[in-house]
Amino acid sequence: PEERAIFIVNHHLLQATREFFSARGFIEVVTPRILATATEGGASLFTVDYFGSKAFLAQSPQLYKEQLTGSFERVFEIGVFFRAEESNTTYHLNEFLSLDVEAAFADAEEVMELLEEYLAYVFSELNRRCSKELKALNRPSLPKLSPPFPRVSYDEALKVLMARGVEVKWGEDFSTPALRALGEEFQGPFFIVDWPTHLKPFYIKPRDDNPSRSHSFDLMYGWLELASGGQRVHDKQQLVERLKQQGLNPDNFKHHLRCYDYGMPPHSGWGLGLARLLMIITGKQNIREVVLYPRDRWRLTP
Repeated sequence: PEERAIFIVNHHLLQATREFFSARGFIEVVTPRILATATEGGASLFTVDYFGSKAFLAQSPQLYKEQLTGSFERVFEIGVFFRAEESNTTYHLNEFLSLDVEAAFADAEEVMELLEEYLAYVFSELNRRCSKELKALNRPSLPKLSPPFPRVSYDEALKVLMARGVEVKWGEDFSTPALRALGEEFQGPFFIVDWPTHLKPFYIKPRDDNPSRSHSFDLMYGWLELASGGQRVHDKQQLVERLKQQGLNPDNFKHHLRCYDYGMPPHSGWGLGLARLLMIITGKQNIREVVLYPRDRWRLTP
């Protein structure tokens, strides 16, 4: 049956993922899901009662994986994370499986190249390992991906949108209609790079030549965002300044900042939504079809 085929493909996707990163010297790590302070910023966090104290479910392993580059240099994690967003779309869940990667002594371009290689590898491997399942899903074969993928700057994307009659002011994030318009312009996978610094989290490094832009990227596949990443701030004082710029209290990050006292290597990384990738691979239009027990704002059972 089609449903069975989806999750057999998912099994091989996870296997191929671990093989790819292990072969390149990455160490698989597991980081906490229960946090003492809401320090990650961004999307809303779920709160939990932790033996009478207030705690939070993790949105990502971001700070932990950055810290671990100081010991292991190259790390990856496949894990479930949580976002208390009140989204009601075909591509959001509140509990989701993420692939997170971080590499010391790498810049944004180098981890973009790693991401390209990873996608090309898993598409090729799934064609080889899952021909029967892909046929059952009316996907006789996945396309052969050939890096490098196009790099489209944020400013270039604005020009494309303007030409297509989609209005986005500089410094605004792209709405779903804007992303759909870009997906029509750039078929298949492509990167949007050089985002405005204020749109990205505090740990993303601003460009030295133009601090209003950042060493950041989103990987799109058509209109769907699969991954986001960039080069991180590795200087403690700059990180403190970035926290203050975004209205965050550095005291809440004291355990993270302590690592920088011992010297943090330059590092870059990204996070990728594995269920969204599985949507692309299987041709499904709703993320709930590729998750065994999806959790969204309306669903807590079975």
